[in-house]
Amino acid sequence: MRRYWLIFAQAVTVCLGILFVVTTLRPDLLRLAGPGAAPPAVSAAGAARPPGGGGVGLVSYADGVARAAPSVVNVYTTKHVNVPLIPLPDDPVLRQLFSQVPGVSRRQATTSLGSGVIVNQDGHVLTNYHVVQAADAIEVALADGRRDTAKVVGADPDTDLAVLKLSTLRALPAATLAADRGLRVGDVVLAIGNPFGVGQTTTQGIVSALGRNGLGLNTYENFIQTDAAINPGNSGGALVDAEGNLVGINTAIYSESGGSMGIGFATPIEIARKVMDDIVKTGGVKRGWLGVEPQDVTPELARAFGLGADAKGAIIAGVMRDGPAARGGLRVGDIVQSVNGKPMADTAQLLSEIAQTPPGQRATLGILRGGKPQDVSIVVGTRPGKPR
Repeated sequence: MRRYWLIFAQAVTVCLGILFVVTTLRPDLLRLAGPGAAPPAVSAAGAARPPGGGGVGLVSYADGVARAAPSVVNVYTTKHVNVPLIPLPDDPVLRQLFSQVPGVSRRQATTSLGSGVIVNQDGHVLTNYHVVQAADAIEVALADGRRDTAKVVGADPDTDLAVLKLSTLRALPAATLAADRGLRVGDVVLAIGNPFGVGQTTTQGIVSALGRNGLGLNTYENFIQTDAAINPGNSGGALVDAEGNLVGINTAIYSESGGSMGIGFATPIEIARKVMDDIVKTGGVKRGWLGVEPQDVTPELARAFGLGADAKGAIIAGVMRDGPAARGGLRVGDIVQSVNGKPMADTAQLLSEIAQTPPGQRATLGILRGGKPQDVSIVVGTRPGKPR
């Protein structure tokens, strides 16, 4: 028995010695071979990548960027403005110097920049309306160096979106549009655009919030909020997920200095997709409209109307004469609590729900009138368009 014990003790001693040598000289062998070894790096597309180059355990979004970046373009717009000439001075000498100046206004070009996203092989580019607003000429530069002129197919100021059409280029790298409402707070997103005109740039962050409204940016607001750096020139660019799918169009930033402060807003793809389809098919966007002036139910108004402190809805503060709401019997003081059975929390939700209702279709509004619930059926009208 003693002999076996000596053999066992010697074997343990030798193993400990080998372990000491390996731990000292090649500790990486233990990490790679052990049961608790770190997993190989995972790419943005979810495929395992062997370690090396980027280091063990690192995650890269290079695959997603490579998939999305070719479809993001730089948009350059030019606007010609008339600049009045300086009136001729009264001094004879100076008048002689200025005598050759023609007595008409000259035209001066001002140039601005933004970004856009190629959305199909037909050459349609989705961007922000404020990027191309009142532009006299539009030029688009692709990531591969090609350039082309473009024209505005249509625009929707209510969501600050516009659709351009490239003139001649073909074989275009179109973006892959993500599924509607696929984002969650905390998801990784990448912002791709042309900030400050330095060239195509990618920044990374997460979805900070969804459904942001009440910002005073657009008529219909339902923004994705992200901390991915968005700066002037990113407007109209792509917000993509880690796999490179287009989830939004970068629209605005919250900033006191003009630069990124970690609060950026993008229009969700489900809104951009519908606006784009309507513009391509009809040249514009038609939305439902009631012709009312709604107001949120605040705690003070809830007490004044004898409602509970947690009451929600929209109070009708004004009704347009001969508008759809007036013809349907809606009155000032009515409190709209639902539309077609869907509860309405505030004014923004009411306007959004009506806007999505096709003009000419009936909508049933559940209201409180004099403290008593009742339904009002209204034929939804067409929202008047804003002049461009």
